[in-house]
Amino acid sequence: MKVKKPSEMTNEELIKIEKAIKVLITFLIVLTIILLLIISILFLKKDFSPLIVLPFSLTPIIIINSNSLKEIKKEIAFRELR
Repeated sequence: MKVKKPSEMTNEELIKIEKAIKVLITFLIVLTIILLLIISILFLKKDFSPLIVLPFSLTPIIIINSNSLKEIKKEIAFRELR
């Protein structure tokens, strides 16, 4: 499946994808915080755990989705949908 640029999407697609990305970013941030808390608790009980890599591996995904959301918001503003 080819990924469309925001300028090639319809108004409905833009709004739908904007909502989906917002939910995804929120979910990933909450998941990262929970993982950091769990790992810090495990770190206090034991020594080093390889699970510490997980929250930091989610960070690039959050950044990429945030950049996509910015592009979509710019296109929505350009089309004056809101």
